[in-house]
Amino acid sequence: MTDSSQGSQPIDSATTPQQTTPSFREKSERFAPVEKLFSAISGEVAKLYVGQEELVLGTLTALFSGGHVLIESVPGLGKTLFVRTLGRILGCEFGRIQFTADLMPSDITGAPVFDMQKSEFRFRPGPVFTQLLLADEINRSPAKTHAALLEIMQEYRVTIDGTSHTVPQPFLVMATQNPLESEGTYNLPEAQLDRFMFKLKVDYPTEAQEAEILKLHSKQVSLNSRLENEIRKVTDPETVMSCIQLCGTVNVEETLVDYINKIVRATRSWPAFHIGASPRAGLALMQCARTLAGFNGRDYAIPDDVVEVAVPALRHRVQLTAEAEIEGRDVDDELQAMIRGIEVPRD
Repeated sequence: MTDSSQGSQPIDSATTPQQTTPSFREKSERFAPVEKLFSAISGEVAKLYVGQEELVLGTLTALFSGGHVLIESVPGLGKTLFVRTLGRILGCEFGRIQFTADLMPSDITGAPVFDMQKSEFRFRPGPVFTQLLLADEINRSPAKTHAALLEIMQEYRVTIDGTSHTVPQPFLVMATQNPLESEGTYNLPEAQLDRFMFKLKVDYPTEAQEAEILKLHSKQVSLNSRLENEIRKVTDPETVMSCIQLCGTVNVEETLVDYINKIVRATRSWPAFHIGASPRAGLALMQCARTLAGFNGRDYAIPDDVVEVAVPALRHRVQLTAEAEIEGRDVDDELQAMIRGIEVPRD
């Protein structure tokens, strides 16, 4: 899931864990439904959404791992189209919030409203009460609005006047930020960035992909109509939740746990990093490695699964030193160089 568009170098074949897959172990029939579901979802998404493999795989991995994603991309790359398409395929509710400087926490959580007929206050749910939420340009709102959303991401509930209101599950937040603009923005602090399972970088499509986009979406046809007629609903929220629970049972050997631990701990001593990853990063790697194994029909995780998710799971949790920034070093390149230097379990 490394972002090739950012100039990242591939993992060295001499150290890649391709040979660690136990040849005597085949796919598990118990995880065949997960593999089939992932294939069906990916196929339906491709009918309307062209390319951006890292975004599609990263979002699905986070969804089935119980996490959320932060997307860094310029406007106009079809993120709203992707979430709406995914909502249709999964049979989940879709919501979108455009974050602005005057957005208040109650604008996203909802607030008590006085009922004149009953002479009492009743809770009016806000747009966060959905299942797939696109938080567009999250860094344009003030810190207190960030905090309100991030609390919901962690707790899956909203507390108003001492009463807790649970958001429907599965619950996935896709928060976007524009890397080209800094005026009028409020940067997310490290503690809040750590709440996101992945940071995905989405770049412009290739020439062939952009030509396909022009042919696919240039006709004046309602998106609602296309979603209804061209996209097939392949599952429902209950099935997604059961698959999430099933992916949580994928076996992770002790040697692989040690490998994940070494990767996370290495970020804290790598010379180019001023701040390393927290233990939450290790949990993200474990959960996502399990999910990728499930997507491939396996009941066990392998080092390849960890390497695949390592960069998007770590890039927002580390911070370059001032010297590294002056030298123009790239976080993704440093992470991959660090991973290449860690011994891969062979058993």
